[in-house]
Amino acid sequence: MQDETGAVETRIMDAIAAATDLSALEDVRVAALGKKGEVSALLKTLGGMDADDRQRLGPVFNQLKIRVTEAVQSRRATLEAEDMSRRLASETLDMTLPVDTDPQFEGRIHPVSQTMEELSAIFASMGFDVAEGPDIESGFYNFTALNIPEAHPARQMHDTFYLTAEEDGEPLLLRTHTSPVQVRTMQAGDPPFRFIAPGRTYRCDSDQTHTPMFHQIEGLVVDEATHMGHLKHTLEAFLTAFFEVDNVAIRFRPSYFPFTEPSMEVDMRCHRDGDKLVVGSGDDWMEIGGSGMVNPHVLTHAGIDVEKYQGFAFGMGIDRLAMLKYGMPDLRAFFGADLRWLKHYGFLPIDVPGLAGGLSNKSLAAK
Repeated sequence: MQDETGAVETRIMDAIAAATDLSALEDVRVAALGKKGEVSALLKTLGGMDADDRQRLGPVFNQLKIRVTEAVQSRRATLEAEDMSRRLASETLDMTLPVDTDPQFEGRIHPVSQTMEELSAIFASMGFDVAEGPDIESGFYNFTALNIPEAHPARQMHDTFYLTAEEDGEPLLLRTHTSPVQVRTMQAGDPPFRFIAPGRTYRCDSDQTHTPMFHQIEGLVVDEATHMGHLKHTLEAFLTAFFEVDNVAIRFRPSYFPFTEPSMEVDMRCHRDGDKLVVGSGDDWMEIGGSGMVNPHVLTHAGIDVEKYQGFAFGMGIDRLAMLKYGMPDLRAFFGADLRWLKHYGFLPIDVPGLAGGLSNKSLAAK
């Protein structure tokens, strides 16, 4: 029986060594160690032997099984290494070749859309919600509820796009700012409030830095203890994050807006380095937006108790922020539908802004 076992082992070992691929090796393994394999058949004969033969041949058969198993594993490792070497040799990639064009790398996100996403990411990290409202507004929400008097120049047709449709006897209009969203949002909820309102706005104006349709962002905070110190810190934190610099100093200048009292223009510290604007250092100041404490009349129109609540508001142009950060000189090109311009200034769809990984992957003109 031992001679027969030796012949079986020799035959199996030769078959293992002769296997040229993993499939052939698997066939050998099954033929030897499968349920109907030669080694398995030898092990099954132990049940019909007397005790002496079983004690003598049992270890022989088990050692045979172990040696065959180890030989199969060793041959498998060798064949896998050879297969990997062949694949590495045949699947080489020349990294110097140009990348094949792909739809996801052809399209571009407009800088305004990207900037709005950046603003949302920054203010979301500061605990602000995002509120929206209609582009077509009534005179009440666009003017009256914001404490803008009847004779104010902003109500005149040379500055506002009026529509033929009316609401409550007044013509509807294309909103001239996103401030109506503040009133609508306050009317729909209860204080405290902390939200931004980005969106399209419309005015009769067109030159290098003005277009009939543009984008604004406004912010509002209303609670029982808000003061101008909170406003200043909020704007400093926002500008520092947006321009991706270590620090941005700002200053307030007295101004007048019907919907805030007191009202301030917001300037940020900067200087020019050739054609580049460097934000955060220097001796120059640039006006970046308007702000102030919410006028009590606005809170009253929104149904807020002015004896208990107060707040601050701020607003700035999204298009102008994008121009300053990414070095785009002419606002009119934003709406020119020139694919060359969009390919140069646009963002890949995978460039999703976030504070952890960085708002933008471009080299910043503003840094």
